[in-house]
Amino acid sequence: MNDDRYVKVDRDGALTIITLNRPEAHNALNAAAHEELQAVFDGFAADPQQWVAIITGAGEKAFCAGHDLKQQASGGGLVTPPTGFGGLTGRFDLTKPVIAAVNGVAMGGGFELALACDIIVAHTKAVFALPEPRVGLAALAGGLQRLPRQIGLKHAMGMMLTGRRVTAGEGQTLGFVNEVTDGDVLMAARRWAADILACSPLSVRATKEAILRGLTVSTEQGMREEWDYPAMKTMLASADAIEGPAAFAEKRPPRWIGQ
Repeated sequence: MNDDRYVKVDRDGALTIITLNRPEAHNALNAAAHEELQAVFDGFAADPQQWVAIITGAGEKAFCAGHDLKQQASGGGLVTPPTGFGGLTGRFDLTKPVIAAVNGVAMGGGFELALACDIIVAHTKAVFALPEPRVGLAALAGGLQRLPRQIGLKHAMGMMLTGRRVTAGEGQTLGFVNEVTDGDVLMAARRWAADILACSPLSVRATKEAILRGLTVSTEQGMREEWDYPAMKTMLASADAIEGPAAFAEKRPPRWIGQ
């Protein structure tokens, strides 16, 4: 992409790497950046050759500092696309996995963007917070809903009612961070992506879909209805569903085609 854009996209085989590219603003997102990210995630969702995405921030200080409050202060408002903050937090039909490689501060919408991902890998220097009450706002990009589900009500209340900052290590203890590293956070995220890419992409999508839908129904209802979920039906009718058992029987690595 051109250097004047706010988002950089790189592709490595079936892996899409998305980099928020406003390091001078701690990768805070203005209206143009939101629109770019929506287009990027639209493309990722629609591309049959792209199976997993990683999102990270440029520079050494920030993953994403949230909304560009300078834009709001100048009358720009809290502009987000229909698919939510960063084009992701309101995208509830995305069955492809997304990994957050949190390289620095993840504040407000930046934390909500990470919470909307399926896996969070964080550098030891990363810091997370939903500080909206400190500036007269609220975490309206999914934080109010996702954080209690991921770490429990009391822990979430303790964070959200005070706006306090949480380290990567505490985030792992609370349960919203999968891995903490003092090395290259993007390389750590790539390892997670490699493990996912070793699996059938259709199985991964069916699994994610069933897990997320299952959060809002009983176990009994989830087990009864999962056979009719779109990604599950696609998986069960696929060539990959035949390839997997065949590869196991023949003692060879499977050759996934995503169909």
